[in-house]
Amino acid sequence: MFKTPEQFAAANKATVDSLLSLANTALASAERIAALNLNTARSLMEDSVSGAKALMGAKDVQEALSIQASLAQPNVEKAVAYSRSVYEISAQTQEELSKMVEAQFSDFQKTVSGLLDQAAKSAPAGSDVAVAAVKSAIAAANSAFDNMNKAAKQVAEIAEANVAAATNATVKAVSATAAPKKK
Repeated sequence: MFKTPEQFAAANKATVDSLLSLANTALASAERIAALNLNTARSLMEDSVSGAKALMGAKDVQEALSIQASLAQPNVEKAVAYSRSVYEISAQTQEELSKMVEAQFSDFQKTVSGLLDQAAKSAPAGSDVAVAAVKSAIAAANSAFDNMNKAAKQVAEIAEANVAAATNATVKAVSATAAPKKK
């Protein structure tokens, strides 16, 4: 498969570079999630303290219930924002990883195609039917990969739209229940 040690070394370097790129992408995503979690925990602690102080300053049960109700909507909105942020980080990471896989598949396709062309040139007479069959199989695999990739992108777009719709519905529902009722 490799004619020279340089080709073998280049293939190994490309593999290591790809693995490092995948690892860096995964670590960057984990870093973003960790930062989000720390910021969310800090915010929750600050909000809990200020909410507790407000409740302790209530003059009667009615005021305490009113304060507690006023704290619910911001907490739900923050939970929704947190979920949205986690989803966005995950979606961006998936997109980056998908692009890397597509690039690797494209490089693999080119390599196999080049090897097949070389093999066809040095193949004995009458083997063109076998070479054509292999090329047809490769074309079918490429088509299947493209179709699978398109379907995965459509699923991701639908999921993103559903997450956005669910998020908006949750915020509206909380806003409607937290809004003071007119008599």
